[in-house]
Amino acid sequence: MQPLPHTPPLDFALLQQTLPGQGPRSRRTLWWLLGLLLLLVASVVALVLYLNAFEHEEEERRRISDGQWLEQSVRFHFVRLEEDLRVLARQALQIEGSAGPREPTVQGGLLWNQPGAILWHGWQPRSTAPDAEGPEIFQQARAANPWNEDALSTMLAIAVGLHRSSYAGPLRDSHGLVTDTVWLAVPYFERGEFLGNYLAALSMKNCVDGLVPAWFKQTHRIGLANDAAWGGEVDHPNGLAPYLAAMNLPGTDMFIEIAPLRAQPATVPRIFLLVALLFLAGMLVSLLALRRDIAKRQRVQALLEAQMVLRTAMEGSVSIGMRAWASNGQILYVNEAFCRMVGYRAEELIGRRAPMPYWPANRADELSVMHHEVITKGTRGEGVEVQFEHRDGHLVEVLIHEAPLVTASGEHVGWMSSVLDVSEKKHVERLAAQQQERLEASGRLVAVGEAASTLAHELNQPLGALSSFAHGLLNRLRDQSVSPEEIERVVQRMARLSDKAGGIIQRVNAFARQREMVMAPVELTHFAQRCIAAQPRSGDAQVQWSGSPARIWVHGDELLLEHVVNNLLGNALAWAQRGRGSARVRVAVNLREGEQAATLAVADSGPGVDENAREQIFNAFFSTQEGGMGMGLAICRSIVEAHHGRIEVGADSALGGALFTVWLPLTRSAAHPAKEPA
Repeated sequence: MQPLPHTPPLDFALLQQTLPGQGPRSRRTLWWLLGLLLLLVASVVALVLYLNAFEHEEEERRRISDGQWLEQSVRFHFVRLEEDLRVLARQALQIEGSAGPREPTVQGGLLWNQPGAILWHGWQPRSTAPDAEGPEIFQQARAANPWNEDALSTMLAIAVGLHRSSYAGPLRDSHGLVTDTVWLAVPYFERGEFLGNYLAALSMKNCVDGLVPAWFKQTHRIGLANDAAWGGEVDHPNGLAPYLAAMNLPGTDMFIEIAPLRAQPATVPRIFLLVALLFLAGMLVSLLALRRDIAKRQRVQALLEAQMVLRTAMEGSVSIGMRAWASNGQILYVNEAFCRMVGYRAEELIGRRAPMPYWPANRADELSVMHHEVITKGTRGEGVEVQFEHRDGHLVEVLIHEAPLVTASGEHVGWMSSVLDVSEKKHVERLAAQQQERLEASGRLVAVGEAASTLAHELNQPLGALSSFAHGLLNRLRDQSVSPEEIERVVQRMARLSDKAGGIIQRVNAFARQREMVMAPVELTHFAQRCIAAQPRSGDAQVQWSGSPARIWVHGDELLLEHVVNNLLGNALAWAQRGRGSARVRVAVNLREGEQAATLAVADSGPGVDENAREQIFNAFFSTQEGGMGMGLAICRSIVEAHHGRIEVGADSALGGALFTVWLPLTRSAAHPAKEPA
């Protein structure tokens, strides 16, 4: 063997170089190849023997499974026939008790509808003794042969004694030859009392013809065992033994003889053998070239190991996490920086698929969807920001960029991810956002403080109602003209008004102090209808409703939104009284799918809002009503903006008055809301 050339310096281009061939094969390698060749020949012989045995076993298994399937099918249809005859027996009893003559009818199963399967059927009431004259065809069958008489008598005795259907046959003719005729007796009992038998004469040849499907007959020869007139001894030129499928008819010993018409060779094992032979031939050719390539592969392996050392050192020096995964979502590679970022070893991550162990449990579904999109399309130019959960439980904010992972031939096999820890950057951004929220909260606190007098007006209604209920109840108690039930109803209404007033105060206090609002899914259509129904009205103003038939879900504080709707509706009812015509108010709720928002519009037939006043109408202390403080619409705007929406004012073309429109964003969980509207 020639000595290997001197190892050149490390260079990535060396991986694509072709090394020169090696010398002739050694004697040891020759003996090794000869032994392997003998092993291949022995494998071919073993495969041929196995194929023959497999084909024989497969044919035997197929023959038995076909026979068992036919047994189950025959038994099922004969049980169905017994049920059909039991229905006819019930109808025969009803016909006996009716005035006019009628024929029993039934929509039976396959045997009932098979032409020639049922030679005769009829009802034999209990009054007819087993030895007395019955149906003529039945008496003829009994008289044809002494064996028939014993079989039919036994059939009737078993049917009555065991309370189940019984068969007799196959019957014999006057010459003693076996026919394909079988009699069936179905006893009918009512409340434990025997009322009679429903008898039927069956042609087993026609029954089997109707039960066996055409596709089964194409590959099998069917015959009745011990029937020389039809089937009989079946010739089997292919040497395959027939299968006797028992018909399982109590009182008979009949079998269906099933013989395959031709052997069905196992195509798959033959193909497997051919493929194995080709594979073994290719392996032999490969072995002939293996020795020549061994030295080259050893050389390339040494170079690859050197490059692996260099690449490992490079990966250990960077702080950016690297992760590679295949197109099916399986992790192929992670570097040390990524392992430090999530707290897991590389052995614990490589080979894993979604869900990943470093995904937060509360965001597993969202990350699963994002994971599917990333392995399908990659990330955009700006990357994707997600949260990872470190093994010790703390969250890590990361920015992920994906690049296609392709082979040397250009085939796309996965993605290479660069994962940058941006937790410190996000922390600084959150501090800035908190500072901005404090500034906004200060502005809301000033607005709510100025709105105290207006909220007192909102509380006048429940407090005034409480006072009226209290004085009225006190007067009736003094006059002793009130029952305990009436006291309970009044007290319940007072409690509800008190809770409502307290809720208004708590929500406004929380809004002023920047406490978390009680946000929940709200079905806007039913919510607006409920506010309209609860709105007190004065005069003859009419409120028209127009809503979308589909449910519209928004995310908000129900009590604060109720304050907005009540304020807009109250203003509309008040201004509608000042119009020239009849006072009318229209409330409409619509879905804006293109903008992912819902709108609630309140219009009136009043004089409307002057264009010069529209820019100031939502400002604090600006009012167009005499004696108004100008805080109602300002508070409405603050509440709507706190829900990330907006409120607008305009003119309604239909009613001629003002039109106030509230825009609210749709909730993301609209398709699966957390609760139904109250």
